[in-house]
Amino acid sequence: MDPTVERTANYVRPDELHQAFNFQYLGTHWDAEELRTVIDRTLDAMRPVGAPATWVLSNHDVTRHATRFANPAGLGTQLRLAGDRELGLRRARAATLLMLALPGSAYVYQGEELGLPDVVDLPDEVRQDPAYFRGAGQDGFRDGCRVPIPWTREGSSYGFGDGGSWLPQPAEWAELSIEAQTGTPGSTLELYRSALALRREQADLGAGDGVEWLPAPEGVLVLRRGDFVCVANTTGRAVTVPSYGRVLITNGEVAETGDEAKVPADTTVWWTRA
Repeated sequence: MDPTVERTANYVRPDELHQAFNFQYLGTHWDAEELRTVIDRTLDAMRPVGAPATWVLSNHDVTRHATRFANPAGLGTQLRLAGDRELGLRRARAATLLMLALPGSAYVYQGEELGLPDVVDLPDEVRQDPAYFRGAGQDGFRDGCRVPIPWTREGSSYGFGDGGSWLPQPAEWAELSIEAQTGTPGSTLELYRSALALRREQADLGAGDGVEWLPAPEGVLVLRRGDFVCVANTTGRAVTVPSYGRVLITNGEVAETGDEAKVPADTTVWWTRA
């Protein structure tokens, strides 16, 4: 069972660990109410012990969030269904922008910056996860998130090494490689690069231990930190919100008319009033 954020706070008190994974946030669905609850609980738990909050969406032990978000909520972090990949990637990109808008430390698992999905169809004979063999094939499906990332469009392991990959990479990963996405407008890699650069530049991001929640439509989160405002639409429909200034970055196409802005489904937007 994953520890609660309140229990996790006990491990990051002064003179103990510096940080700890936020497993509660990792397991949260793409749902505004659920996300806000975990964010508030995390910040409230970490503030008294003086530890930075941490945020994470994927790691080497769970299904990648681009695949989790491609499936209906409630299927957990160990599902083996490809789902709607376009939907999953859109939600994953939006979730990343929300995560990077929060105070504290954000963890990025290798490959998520490329928008990689889990490889859900690995044949049994190539599996490496010990839990798969201990569970007689009923458990241990972590191999799907551990397939080596593609660096180049070509090569026996898409640039990961001189030989072949220790777990087979899907052929379509050639166009998800770092080579393919570098300098490509709208690519997931360039979205991450831009968001991380903005996070370093914006004085109100990263630091601090709290957020201010602004009124929002159902299924939408609007948080403010100084001159910075983040809007995350977790619904499957476009929503209209006030225009909060100048758009810094978004994973969708935001239409602004006068003092209002239409935010597409599964889209996060960063604004600045500065």
